[in-house]
Amino acid sequence: MSDTYDAVFIGAGHNSLASALHLAAKGWSVAVFEQASVAGGAVKSGAYTLPGFQHDWAAMNLSLFAGSTFMKAYGAELAQNGLEFAPVANPFASVFPDGTWCGVSTDAAATHARIAALSPTDAATWDRLCASFGAEAPHLFGLLGAKMKLRALAYFMFKTLRAKGLNGTLDMGQFLLQSPRQWLTQTFTSPKVQAMLGAWGMHLDFAPDIAGGALFPYLEGMAGQAFGMVLGKGGADTIIRALCAAINARGGRIETGQSVSRIQHTSGKATGIQLADGREITARRAVIANVAPRNLPRLTGTASDFDAKLTAFAHAPGTMMIHLALSDLPDWTAGNALKSFAYVHLAPSLDQMARTYQQAKAGLLPDEPILVVGQPTTVDPSRAPADQHTLWLQVRMAPGQIIGDAKGEITATNWGEAALPFANRALDILESYAPGTRAKILGQRIVPPTELEADNPNLVGGDQICGSHHLSQNFLFRPLRGHADGATPIQNLHLTGAAVWPGAGLGAGSGYLLAQKLTGK
Repeated sequence: MSDTYDAVFIGAGHNSLASALHLAAKGWSVAVFEQASVAGGAVKSGAYTLPGFQHDWAAMNLSLFAGSTFMKAYGAELAQNGLEFAPVANPFASVFPDGTWCGVSTDAAATHARIAALSPTDAATWDRLCASFGAEAPHLFGLLGAKMKLRALAYFMFKTLRAKGLNGTLDMGQFLLQSPRQWLTQTFTSPKVQAMLGAWGMHLDFAPDIAGGALFPYLEGMAGQAFGMVLGKGGADTIIRALCAAINARGGRIETGQSVSRIQHTSGKATGIQLADGREITARRAVIANVAPRNLPRLTGTASDFDAKLTAFAHAPGTMMIHLALSDLPDWTAGNALKSFAYVHLAPSLDQMARTYQQAKAGLLPDEPILVVGQPTTVDPSRAPADQHTLWLQVRMAPGQIIGDAKGEITATNWGEAALPFANRALDILESYAPGTRAKILGQRIVPPTELEADNPNLVGGDQICGSHHLSQNFLFRPLRGHADGATPIQNLHLTGAAVWPGAGLGAGSGYLLAQKLTGK
């Protein structure tokens, strides 16, 4: 087998694989090397508790992938290679300590009724937002899918001005700068509606008072109503398995269990990589590194101003994952209707979210962590034995390095000792909303932030989005000013992955944009 390729990839995350597939489709020879035993990065699935129970390791929601421009181009090919989706009509809900809940469904009348029970005014506002979403979406999704180059942004601004006028464009700009709390409290009167939508900001490191975060509660709310959600049939890794099969079918090469020790470069130009086993792989046109920014200088051996800025790249607080095999779904105090929702957020108020975020940022184990309770088997029963279920618990936020405990109960300051008591704190919260859930546990797997990073070095401190999306590190500045397209000072060496614009999520944006740039189409 040849050890010379047009493009060589470090890391087999979904952005790498999407990029490799596009390059292969354009006639490039490609090879992908992954240090883990399976491809996919944070997008993988397995029997992490008991045989027959299939869990998603980290990522679960595939909506961005299903709606991506990459999927539009390669969806048919991926389907031929085994990609299967499980559509979700009830994407998310929030439950509150007083036994009430609110949720968004593709059934507009049902969503309206739930919100109206909390605030008729908010229900009317929701209907107005939904009615205008079709007109707003092209501008917002156009920005999120745009190349972060001045010419591309100038063209985007020109189109927006022509469509929305000056005042409309300024209003959109102001909205993009707002914090979740600013937009939510100006738009809705019910604190519960505010919390239901505000929980989505926490998925992307936007606590309620962080500027620039209003966009995400809005988009998730509107998209959930308009399109629902998409999970992977049999597991989120359906996209990884299909991508790998499609690359192999086009003559590409994917090796797992292969660590890269060095990126080879001479006279300012990348020429290939060296594997930990000593093999050298030559790249004629591109070396593409899907690594956390701080890990790139270790591979290049350089120490430039660019490398120093990469090392200073800021990461979001971490996450703990708890995987549960259950004899039955939780019995929610708020009602059995919640069993039909893919996500149930236990994040009762904007103030609680803000407190939790600040505690984690300060290195403290939060006294009341936010729980994202995933119920994938309500949509995809194939993930568990008959009449049994899996539960996917994302515990947000968690410090990568523990300084103390905000509640004063856990004395351990290392995750080896703190993981179990902190997981029990999270399960206590779940039990308070769904009594008897503990008695249904057949098997469990606790994955603290340190294990997430050990499994995937891109998840620094358990940061599942590979870097904060705050305004100073987003858009033109992701990961650094002048490098939002993944370019580096070393010719033919490129970055991709969640740390590169357009950032986290499973839209394959950075990988696909890079491949299009390299091929010119």
